[in-house]
Amino acid sequence: QVQLVESGGGLVQPGGSLRLSCAASGSIFSIVAMGWNRQAPEKQRELVAHIITSTSTTNYGDSVKGRFTISTDNAKNTVYLQLNSLKPEDTAVYYCYVVHGINPTRTYWGQGTQVTVSS
Repeated sequence: QVQLVESGGGLVQPGGSLRLSCAASGSIFSIVAMGWNRQAPEKQRELVAHIITSTSTTNYGDSVKGRFTISTDNAKNTVYLQLNSLKPEDTAVYYCYVVHGINPTRTYWGQGTQVTVSS
């Protein structure tokens, strides 16, 4: 069974930084992409960052461009999210995901980790 374990969330003041980690384990193969979504109170879930593992091509949500950075350690099946210059609007539950397999692919999600930005 595939399991994604997230860590690194917490409380931080505006302007601060956090690094989130998400490690995948279990019966996982042919990872196509990894990434992060988030869901804030009273808002829809939105894309934060996405990376295609074979090319390292990245895509970011407009609200986080220039502040957040996604990266991977393919040997460890781990994806990271570096969050800099945090704003109160970044407060949300952050969910990592892994897309794996071949025809069809499957997507697995982490349990979510809370990021709270407040003074």
